[in-house]
Amino acid sequence: MNETLKIFCCNLKTYVEIHGGETLLEVSKRLRDRLPFNPICARVNNKTESLAYPVYAPKMVEFLSSSTPSGSRTYVRSLCMMLYCALQRCYPGAKMKIEHSISRGWYVRLSPDVEVSQQTADRLKEELARLHELDLPFSRRQKLTSDVIPIFEKQGLDDKVRLLQTAGELYTTYYRLDDLADSFYGCLAPSTGQIGIFDIIPYKQGFILLAEDPSNPGHTPEPPEQEKMYAAFTEYLAFNRIVGVSNVGEMNRTVERSEQALLINVAEAMHNNKIARIANDITARYEQGGARIVLVSGPSSSGKTTTTKRLAIQLMTNLLEPQMISLDDYFVDREKTPLDENGDYDFESLYALDLEQFNKDLNALLRGETVELPYYNFEIGKREYRGNRISLRGRSVLLIEGIHGLNPELTAAIEERMKYKVYVSALTTLSIDDHNWVPTTDNRLLRRIIRDNAYRGVNAAETIRRWPSVRRGEEKWIFPFQENADAMFNSSLLFELGVLKERGEEILKQVRNDQPEYAEAYRLRKFLSYFNPIDEKYIPSTSLIREFIGGSSFRY
Repeated sequence: MNETLKIFCCNLKTYVEIHGGETLLEVSKRLRDRLPFNPICARVNNKTESLAYPVYAPKMVEFLSSSTPSGSRTYVRSLCMMLYCALQRCYPGAKMKIEHSISRGWYVRLSPDVEVSQQTADRLKEELARLHELDLPFSRRQKLTSDVIPIFEKQGLDDKVRLLQTAGELYTTYYRLDDLADSFYGCLAPSTGQIGIFDIIPYKQGFILLAEDPSNPGHTPEPPEQEKMYAAFTEYLAFNRIVGVSNVGEMNRTVERSEQALLINVAEAMHNNKIARIANDITARYEQGGARIVLVSGPSSSGKTTTTKRLAIQLMTNLLEPQMISLDDYFVDREKTPLDENGDYDFESLYALDLEQFNKDLNALLRGETVELPYYNFEIGKREYRGNRISLRGRSVLLIEGIHGLNPELTAAIEERMKYKVYVSALTTLSIDDHNWVPTTDNRLLRRIIRDNAYRGVNAAETIRRWPSVRRGEEKWIFPFQENADAMFNSSLLFELGVLKERGEEILKQVRNDQPEYAEAYRLRKFLSYFNPIDEKYIPSTSLIREFIGGSSFRY
């Protein structure tokens, strides 16, 4: 008989007796009447684990629902494996690639011989519903990587084979569903019976896969139109195909062949080309009597500041005179900052800015007056004046950079034709493999962790703790306005995660196991482990990534 031991259940705030070797799924079933939800995964000693996890020693356990960030990721990964299984049942041998997130879902391309139609979507949904009803287990396995590679080769998953061959892991965890194997960077649900809310919508050359909305359990989200976002992703995916690097395995091969310098130069040239095109469009509108104000917006750590500085240089080559304003300098004094629902300062709120003073200065500039711009001292949380005076003259263009640039309320008094709006975001187009994409939010979070640690004296745990509030602010104050942009600039660089790898891992290792943020730090470390490192010496001083790692020729 197995030894009896105790775990501390955070949900119940009490110790629970279990038998050594019991899985978390078995424990959760015994606690069913005491838990207010059906768990999909759990946090064990501040590390997210599958419910298949067997417990052999005392642990601290928090069961998680699908409405939590970790639970939602588990739900989506499980749904993706179900979609792969459904595809093989309906169209044997067909391939699928989950390219990126869009319209609150995930954009999926299927083999060219699978028709993009409502009929195909309905057929796949019927098979997903059948898998849900069958309540089949997601069977977690772990084997030597050398033994897993032939399994994926047999299924034609060449992208996964390439990843395993280059990632350097001795053992590989994978899952089986029905007679199919697949791998994911993170755990899956116990069974298909927990994955019953989904939708598939034909869109462009593929489909949008929708999962359960964490903020509205039992329903899928309403997908907003994101035509400009789709175009930005598509442009960069085409670039990836041209340079022959679409996933981490191909990136690692490039590093192994010492071809990273060429890749970096080409990716940087792509950035230069796009910024030049935006500058030319602004200039053309300027010559027609418009575009006197350029508003550069985007979410946290998207690279707005460097983009604005590089755009200013391009505008100067077009014989315009850029003048720059940062919206961050118009923050209200800290004690006047609005609070969020948790009582913390809501720095992402539009009303964290002194809108009255901003509009007063803006109108004065447009009247031809000289204005002394404020400087926000983040250390003391106060606005100061340090003699920075500007005026618009001759062929001046005013560049305003900040997260609220696309919000109509910010510049409601300015005629639309006088404004040109640029949306900047790190729209990551590199995949881990065909079934695992790189979330754009993870890319930005890693940028912010590294920058905050190096330049703001903030440790990784604090940045991670603050991130959910930042994300809520983005959902409320930034993302609803992104399609208002005249131009979208994708600030991601194909090679950047290889550059961020070693710094990121070192900083993330400083998050202690007894901190709640350890789960997220561990997840990000696992994510970075797939990448071969790229030496920073190859990165030019004008690169956008220098905003986060240092060594930039721009002043910040």
